[in-house]
Amino acid sequence: MNHSASNHLSKSVAFLLLLTLVGCSNSTKDKSQATAKNNERMKVESVARQHKMSHLMATKRMALPTDHQQMMPLIAIPSDRENYQSIDNNGIKQVTSSPLSTFSVDVDTGSYANVRRYINQGKLPPQNAVRVEEMLNYFDYQQPAPVNNAQPFSVKTEMMNAPWNNDRKLLKIALKGYELPKSALGNANLVFLLDVSGSMNSPHKLPLLKRSLTLLTNQLNEHDRVSIVVYAGAAGVVLEPTPGNQHQAISRALNQLNAGGSTNGGQGIELAYSIAQEQFIKGGINRVILATDGDFNVGISNIDTLKKLIEEKRQHGITLTTLGFGQGNYNDYLMEQMADIGNGNYAYIDNINEARKVLVDQLSSTLKTIAHDVKIQVEFNPTTVSEYRLIGYENRALANEDFNNDKVDAGEIGAGHQVTALYELTLTSSKKTAIDSLRYQKNQSNSKNSTVNANELAFVKLRYKLPQQTTSLLIERTVTRDLLDKSPTQSFKFASSVAAFSQSLKGGKYLKDYSIEDMITLAKENKGVDNFGYRSEFIQLLRTVKSLSPTTPTTKDLSSNVQTIN
Repeated sequence: MNHSASNHLSKSVAFLLLLTLVGCSNSTKDKSQATAKNNERMKVESVARQHKMSHLMATKRMALPTDHQQMMPLIAIPSDRENYQSIDNNGIKQVTSSPLSTFSVDVDTGSYANVRRYINQGKLPPQNAVRVEEMLNYFDYQQPAPVNNAQPFSVKTEMMNAPWNNDRKLLKIALKGYELPKSALGNANLVFLLDVSGSMNSPHKLPLLKRSLTLLTNQLNEHDRVSIVVYAGAAGVVLEPTPGNQHQAISRALNQLNAGGSTNGGQGIELAYSIAQEQFIKGGINRVILATDGDFNVGISNIDTLKKLIEEKRQHGITLTTLGFGQGNYNDYLMEQMADIGNGNYAYIDNINEARKVLVDQLSSTLKTIAHDVKIQVEFNPTTVSEYRLIGYENRALANEDFNNDKVDAGEIGAGHQVTALYELTLTSSKKTAIDSLRYQKNQSNSKNSTVNANELAFVKLRYKLPQQTTSLLIERTVTRDLLDKSPTQSFKFASSVAAFSQSLKGGKYLKDYSIEDMITLAKENKGVDNFGYRSEFIQLLRTVKSLSPTTPTTKDLSSNVQTIN
């Protein structure tokens, strides 16, 4: 067949096809054309979006309309978009020039779970992701709790040799809140504020969030109230205030959530607080629970506005708990800040077991505040102590004059919560100090009180306010030398292994050559009671970090591998 005949046949076939199409109804024709144009438009827009997103390294995940029930291909989120507060580690201070140390308590545990997430993925966390106090406070140290709320928490001090430096001592100051059974928590008015923006479209974000909150709601009864507010491009109510025992209705509302759109966290917070205020239970638990990856699409000025709103509502009895999810664009800094301002707590949920720990096993601690504005001030005796270093609590430091000022905000303690703080001390009897003696300062050992105070190492003071009170109460304890003659508890030794590991992840400036293998040995020998397996898990994390290097990593090895995010 020649070329001309071929063209003629092609034209004939095309003409016959055209006649066939003309025979179709006008409505079908219009629908087909509209569908074809729509498909073509969506293809063009999809390519354009992906090109633009790649060019700008955007991190929002785009979704088709919810009736499609399928997400568009995702753009990879750069891991270096995670945001952490830049923290300078506490240094060594001389008692002769700085005898007072003042800080706010901290019961958050988000840093530990977040660090665990990094290590389980086979990499070390950024140094600023590690907050030593949150690593320490993740564990239960079996400290006896008060038998009643006459004084809301017990206070215990212990001392031992620092495992990483024979010339130093460790001083532990520990608080333990009185415990309440779930049945005695009181009525709860809970507003779930949930991020359903496109950035939450990940198995470890929205799906884990829904399963986590289902665990919490299963603990509630008919006297409690649950409301659900969501935010993405806009905010809305998906569950009006509902009795806590209507578990199916609450679960159904949670399960219907889908991720898509941009983030408008500010509007969501305003709506959530408005509902919490409307449903306020006098004398009960009134709390907004914010669950998000922290990727708020608002500017600096709006963030400041949000903080002012949270502070204002805190003063009216509505507190804020933040639950963090996901990775890649995670905003740890903002999540911790908002919980602190909201007189609540901050946890990072990396798996369903962590959700159970925070929202079921520790529900009383998470929801019920037994003391607020809790501050600690330690005065060291220059006759017996030459140097000290507070391990952690860098972003909880207070001015010394703030201790007695009841207008200065500080941390909260929930029912059953514990707080552990460690100081590294150099006694005056030590031959090795980090800082040379001062030439022109008064020799305290020759003072008239030196004989009287020779048995005292430090004087510990704590201030706290009971719920709904504005005037603080004072507790005082003297730390004496006889603590050095007592054998440290297993829990104290285990806590020292956690402190060593936390410091090593931050560079290990003060740990000399204390190795990961040393930490593993110390933790194993002092694992003690481990009902939920958290201490065993910690030892496995140590072993994983050790395996990340072909040789046993020392603190120097770790510091060279950690990525710092400013």
